[in-house]
Amino acid sequence: MKLELTVNFGGDWILKHRNDDILPIDRTVAILCGLFPTAKIVDTSFVSATIAADTELDESGATAAVNGKLVDEYGSALDDSGVAVTARILTDEQFDVIGGEASTGESAATVAFGMSQAQESERAETQSEPHPVPHGGAYSRFFGNGQDAERADGESKRSSVDEILGEVDRLAGSSEFKALCHEIAEVAPVLIKNKTTDAFVSRCYLFVVNDGCGLSDDLALLARLIDATGIKKMATARPVVECALGPAKEDDEPFESVVRMLKMAEMSAAGQILSIDISEWLNSTDSRYFKNFLKQLSKQSMMIPVFNVPYVDKYVQDRLYRSLNDILFVRSVVVPPYTRDELEQYAERTFAHYGYTLTKAAWQAFFARIDDERADGRFYGLDTVVKVVKELVYAKQLYDVKHKNQTDAEARRINGKAAEPICAGIDTSEYGVQSLKRLVGSERIEQRVNEIVAQIELAVKSGKERPCIHMQFVGNPGTGKTTVARIVGKILKERGILSVGNFFEHSGRDFCGRYIGETAPKTSGMCRDAYGSVMFIDEAYSLYRGDGNDRDFGREALDTLIAEMENHRSDFVVIMAGYTDDMKKMTEGNAGLASRMPYTVEFPNFDKEQLFEIFKSMSSKFDCDADMYADAQNYFNAIPDDVLASKEFSNARFVRNLFERTWAKASMRCQLNGLSKVVMTKNDFTSAINDGEFKFDTKKKNRIGFGVAAE
Repeated sequence: MKLELTVNFGGDWILKHRNDDILPIDRTVAILCGLFPTAKIVDTSFVSATIAADTELDESGATAAVNGKLVDEYGSALDDSGVAVTARILTDEQFDVIGGEASTGESAATVAFGMSQAQESERAETQSEPHPVPHGGAYSRFFGNGQDAERADGESKRSSVDEILGEVDRLAGSSEFKALCHEIAEVAPVLIKNKTTDAFVSRCYLFVVNDGCGLSDDLALLARLIDATGIKKMATARPVVECALGPAKEDDEPFESVVRMLKMAEMSAAGQILSIDISEWLNSTDSRYFKNFLKQLSKQSMMIPVFNVPYVDKYVQDRLYRSLNDILFVRSVVVPPYTRDELEQYAERTFAHYGYTLTKAAWQAFFARIDDERADGRFYGLDTVVKVVKELVYAKQLYDVKHKNQTDAEARRINGKAAEPICAGIDTSEYGVQSLKRLVGSERIEQRVNEIVAQIELAVKSGKERPCIHMQFVGNPGTGKTTVARIVGKILKERGILSVGNFFEHSGRDFCGRYIGETAPKTSGMCRDAYGSVMFIDEAYSLYRGDGNDRDFGREALDTLIAEMENHRSDFVVIMAGYTDDMKKMTEGNAGLASRMPYTVEFPNFDKEQLFEIFKSMSSKFDCDADMYADAQNYFNAIPDDVLASKEFSNARFVRNLFERTWAKASMRCQLNGLSKVVMTKNDFTSAINDGEFKFDTKKKNRIGFGVAAE
């Protein structure tokens, strides 16, 4: 009898088992293939598996047999699985059109880690190994003469290699990876001819690469290339397995899951690349536990290990390479962070994939968004580029809905108007001086900034060596340091002093790496992103602890920053900001830093009237009842002087928090009352200031923002 059998599990139960060494569906496929020697896999998903089989069992007998095996496998853990096994009879015609057979008793590990043994057998019969036959292109000098009968298979195989190398060569950057792939393609015929492929298979790799720089794509291409050259058959279902070692500690536990994968992989008929993130062990690779792990890796033959760590200093790369190479045959591949040109090249190809080109204005909008994504130091390379490309492609679709009378050429070209939505919230205006004038209480700051800009302009126009134009902004939180830093970038761009004029905001400890050797390249990369622009470092003093601790990454970050500030002084502005006393301590402790920040701008606290004016400025853009302002003015006038003078009071930031709380109260009230328009009222303001962080007691002088006042 020919049957179609389907096993379905509940989604919640599957999620509970998502971290199993072998996923439930993979185990189920192995069980089905073991029960039914003629099994053909019809379909699999995260929660279900379907096979077709020619069996002596009827529908009820087949479902009972499957249920029994599942109980044997999972026991009581199956009770809440929601498993359902169903069967239906197939006609001969239906059965015949279903794909290839799986072998009897196929192991779960084989199903989980690669193609079935039957698929491997079928593949071996239909795909010949490469033969030494003449062929044009890059491989002709590696192949001798052969029989005509061998030519077709050999050319087909090498054509596949050519296609893969074409994909590799089109990658952005990755010069060392490209060189590796071409090396493999060149040496493969020699390895096969001399039957020395085991020398290649025993080699492992060390990839030095940051997140978002294409590691997963590179490894997928590497697996395809190894398979296509005939050096080693690689699994088609899952050619690359990625995992990470847990935090370094003095036992074998972090390695257990990887070792289990190695043991199961040995049961597979096809090879795999095992990508292991060893970042947590970057400084512990000489421990006996890690060395024992490497020894176990050296004894297996089915997986090709690829160790990966973030982009680190050259001396750390060399140390890590030597440590791995003590036991394993290692090839190092370094993938530096992408340059702007490489990102543009990748973006252009991705847009072309969707069939679009961009106007100059659209490219400006695209990179304004990319720069905004990079501004906080958390940028994920190609992953972020692809995300922004898709956002822009979708924005183009919305634009097309409203502009239906376009020519075919216009429809395939993204213009600046279509790209505007992806820049929403990014301030692209260039009226820096006017922006500075509009700030509440900015008279002294405006005067000081204008003096600094005039000094810089004079030095530039004099034709002498360009001066350092880095600055320090000192003052309490919320006094406008970040806002003014943005405006300074605009002004310097308008005056032709900065070529780009973007704004990159970081906190001091953002520059510190997680591991020894990561800090300097990370800091250099963040500076490189900001060339031609302003880099604003809040709480910069956190980089300097003054305790002489040579292992403090802050000291290394600060040294790298100073070098960048000196080497790129003509088109790069670093503005360090923080409390006055802490910034003074930092500059006094580092003479090199003090000499490279010749300009200081002091930001005084706002007085009560200025705080009220800031609140009015924020709320004036929304609908408000006039009587709310009288209460607001009384509230700010009642703030105790010692609160305003305290180091912890956040000035304009406090005002913004109060405004947003008032707006939230008004929005909630209007929603509950079914009103379509939100209007802030006196009662909304009263409700907001009664929340704990906005209450203060003038008699007991409870500090504003430090909890609920005592009753």
